Amino acid sequence: MIEGGAAVEVTQKIAASPATVFSYLTDSDKFAAWMGVGAALDPRPGGRYRIDVDGEHVAVGEYRELDPPRRVLMTWGWQENDAVPPGSTMVEITLTPDGAGTMLRLRHTGLPSEEQRNSHRGGWTLYTAKLATLFG
Repeated sequence: MIEGGAAVEVTQKIAASPATVFSYLTDSDKFAAWMGVGAALDPRPGGRYRIDVDGEHVAVGEYRELDPPRRVLMTWGWQENDAVPPGSTMVEITLTPDGAGTMLRLRHTGLPSEEQRNSHRGGWTLYTAKLATLFG
């Protein structure tokens, strides 16, 4: 169920180095600073994560690939959600140097409907912008 359907893509300029931004994708406390009220991350291939986004919605999945400080690939889904169950979709985040900062590109594939793609696009746009605000 991971492939198929149109991909959601979000880009965000961040005024920090790729190595710094990468740490906010792999460190539990730093991740929760931009997305969620709590996160437990095991950032290694096959490592699991759990992100409590708002006390009600909990994202869970598994890291598939990590290429510091350039790329993170992980499965994505939601606890107790039949539309997008845990591990049913794929999120790829690439970090490219851009002047003194970083261009973050997030690509989310496998979402089952236009409604889910729109919802996730809105969420990723909101949270990647929040990540950018941490750096000015």
